[in-house]
Amino acid sequence: MNEATLGPIHPGEILLEEFLRPLALSQNRLGLDLGIPPQRIGDIVRGRRGITADTALRLARYFGTTPQFWLNLQTRFELDVARMSHLPEQIAAQVRPRPAA
Repeated sequence: MNEATLGPIHPGEILLEEFLRPLALSQNRLGLDLGIPPQRIGDIVRGRRGITADTALRLARYFGTTPQFWLNLQTRFELDVARMSHLPEQIAAQVRPRPAA
């Protein structure tokens, strides 16, 4: 299957499948270890909440990644969602490219 078939992948799915499950780490434990409400982790994993800069900094510190890793996942997700909507057609109808100088 290609990415278009699967649809946008929320950063919470990556957090769950690539970090929490392999490490046998609960959402509650992660929230407590990060110093944030465990509900925030639950909301991210369920796709109800995005990754903020604050959360990205905390996840990066905890897992030894970079904040950019987490923010890039969020940005990619949001762009994929936008591309799957009618937004690109609306923008094409409303915005004309600026002529080259």
